Amino acid sequence: RNIKSSYDRIPSYIEKIKTKGVEITDSIADLLTKCDVVLLETNDGTPRLDQTMQVLKAGKPVFIDKPVAAKFADVVNIYKTAEKLNVPVFSSSALRYTPTIDSIRSGKTIGKVLGADIFTPAPTQPGHMDLAWYGIHGVEPLYALMGKNCKEIQRSYTPDTDLIVAKWEDGRMGTVRGIKKGADGYGGTVFGEKGIVPTGGYQGYEGLLVKILEFFKTNTPPVSNAETLEIYTFIEAADESKRNGGKVVQLKSIAEKYKLNS
Repeated sequence: RNIKSSYDRIPSYIEKIKTKGVEITDSIADLLTKCDVVLLETNDGTPRLDQTMQVLKAGKPVFIDKPVAAKFADVVNIYKTAEKLNVPVFSSSALRYTPTIDSIRSGKTIGKVLGADIFTPAPTQPGHMDLAWYGIHGVEPLYALMGKNCKEIQRSYTPDTDLIVAKWEDGRMGTVRGIKKGADGYGGTVFGEKGIVPTGGYQGYEGLLVKILEFFKTNTPPVSNAETLEIYTFIEAADESKRNGGKVVQLKSIAEKYKLNS
């Protein structure tokens, strides 16, 4: 509703969907009386808290496309409410499910992952956490490869480039390079016990769609709530580092501020 590049496309999308025989409702409230599960696909994260709360209170499992919400406090609110109401929630970037990353994660390619350097386009959107808008397509695969328990991050920022250096609790390190000028794309390099390999680039939504269908069948999110919350904690920590001139930020300091362990 606030992003012209998004709402300008809605009328054409509606017409295309109608030709497939899909019913269009006037509100989420009306939709909730006619469905078993929900996919929230609006690009604007600003209304996400209100949208998601309606779905959670109706007890419907929900997939939330990126970003979960524009502000970190809203992300925390959504996940705490989902836990309280015991409603399944899943959110992920499609970049997590590229076939190359799946193979690397399994240990078949290079053994244990010791580090990863990921790059992604990283335009920002006013009112949103910087990396939640597009940079999440770099943060998500970094977590897919490295797993949870990132300890601290430090962000170097210019109008053309973001560089986030992250250290995990076990000493492993990873980076996310956010590209804002010049040629862009998705990819990276992964360092393992038995080799060094590229991640491969964006290969479509099919991998994510398979996981969404599995989620709706099982009511078990393929990415845990704890991991998704840590991803957004990482993103908030990156903004905190930027606000403080590139200082190192501990993820636990963000978690404590927002009472994530309570």
